[in-house]
Amino acid sequence: MKNRKTVWLPVLLALVLAVTIGCAATQKSAEPAKADWQFHDIVDVAFVQPYATVPQSKGVMIVDSRPYKPKYANGHIPTAISIPDSQFGKMTDQLPKDKNTLLIFYCGGPT
Repeated sequence: MKNRKTVWLPVLLALVLAVTIGCAATQKSAEPAKADWQFHDIVDVAFVQPYATVPQSKGVMIVDSRPYKPKYANGHIPTAISIPDSQFGKMTDQLPKDKNTLLIFYCGGPT
């Protein structure tokens, strides 16, 4: 019986220590994280329509971030390029070199 206590006591202490350290590491900072880098504006169809022209308007790139198959392949805004959100990190070379280019991303989301 005494042997079991000597085995479980270190395990219990290790568990308490792990939970304590884990909780301390996940505490939120006093300053909220900035999310303004994610979206400058969420726009509607009326905003996008003048840019969805053939030939593509200068200074604009429309990016379809839906999966290539079946979404992009079955239909997309004319002149939009396909950069699926799951592949974005691997396909950034397709983005324009000119940082003043208006980027319009769309997906299958509710907005």
